[in-house]
Amino acid sequence: MPALREKKTRLPSATLVRSGSTPALTAQPVWARAGAALALGLVLSVFSAGLAACSPSHFDGQVFRKGDVAFRLEHLPPGWRRIEISDTAIAFRDDDNAATVAVNGRCGKDAEDVPLQSLTQHLFLQFTERQLTAQEVFPLDGREALRTEMVAKLDGVQKYFHVVVLKKDGCVYDFLQIANQHQDKDQFLDFVRGFTSLA
Repeated sequence: MPALREKKTRLPSATLVRSGSTPALTAQPVWARAGAALALGLVLSVFSAGLAACSPSHFDGQVFRKGDVAFRLEHLPPGWRRIEISDTAIAFRDDDNAATVAVNGRCGKDAEDVPLQSLTQHLFLQFTERQLTAQEVFPLDGREALRTEMVAKLDGVQKYFHVVVLKKDGCVYDFLQIANQHQDKDQFLDFVRGFTSLA
């Protein structure tokens, strides 16, 4: 199985500064570095189109467990194949649509009080020419989640993103779909709606 080529990127440290009632994000706290690393790793995986060795985490086809993070994925499309990407909990390749999908979770990173909007923005800190095309709040696993569609560039290469961010019980979950062209959102959203946290 060919190995995924990883590009090492140093992310700057940061603090969260509050201005009135609205958080002002001046750089990258720990939770932001985790989210940005996920998005960057996902893009690099698309560039290399590679796979990595088997993960030490456990996934039985529906339930994922690794450390403090555990969740169920009930609507996994049959055409998606699992791949390994650094800084993600679990990832899949949709070969039919030339898209990559990843899910990540992190607990106890002091992100519970950070707004969904800020968590979403930090996924794209390493990208340029960001164009927001759609955004909405919707119910997911008994909480409110933020869905975002965006076009952005890394090193001048344009990618299409569909992102969902959810906070629940002290954990933050990111769902990302990335492709070279616009995707039909229905399949991705059906996959996301099948998520249930078990942490």
